[in-house]
Amino acid sequence: MKILILGAAGMVGQGVLRECLAAPDVERVIALGRRPTGVVHPKLVDRVATRLDRLPEDLAPDVEGLDACFYCLGVSSGGLDEASYRKLTFDLTLGLARALSERNPRLTFVYVSGAATRVDSPMMWARVKGETEAALFALPFKAAYALRPGVIAPAHGERSGVAAYRAFYLLAAPVLAGLRTLAPGLLLTTETVGRAMLRLAREGWPTPVLEKADILKAGR
Repeated sequence: MKILILGAAGMVGQGVLRECLAAPDVERVIALGRRPTGVVHPKLVDRVATRLDRLPEDLAPDVEGLDACFYCLGVSSGGLDEASYRKLTFDLTLGLARALSERNPRLTFVYVSGAATRVDSPMMWARVKGETEAALFALPFKAAYALRPGVIAPAHGERSGVAAYRAFYLLAAPVLAGLRTLAPGLLLTTETVGRAMLRLAREGWPTPVLEKADILKAGR
């Protein structure tokens, strides 16, 4: 398979990238984001773009040969009004997704959404993400999926680029470590999410939305 990862330098994206590079059936991975991944691997093409609201022109020909796109970009809604958050969530995601669907309708698109997402939510971020999911499902992809993971624990030292998230994971590390030991089947990790995405690209899934239990099952 040939896979495009958007946001591979973020915490979730780092884990997804690791699983893709380790998978024997993945021939090539293109990582596109605002900063380099720092990973060197013969399968990897690491691309940095100053603008992510559209595909780089020289990347467009590669899109036609892709099997899947794993969308791991995202921002916190903290401190943002709805218009700003919508621009960075709905507009950015759909701009890239539309460009991909026009060039390669055979693509499987997997979007990292959030727990409690729904279009009629009273919470602004959840409502915008719900609208984003619905718009993605309407595009002419081979298949489109939304993962609603909730808390994701780093499995192999992945680190968030957001200082507040790094602080959270530092404080929560003992609790997360305990859960991984005592109840590994209840905790989502970056490894589980990466494996789940690869399974969706290989086999598909019965429903377009995967809640936490579905992600755990798909990522086994």
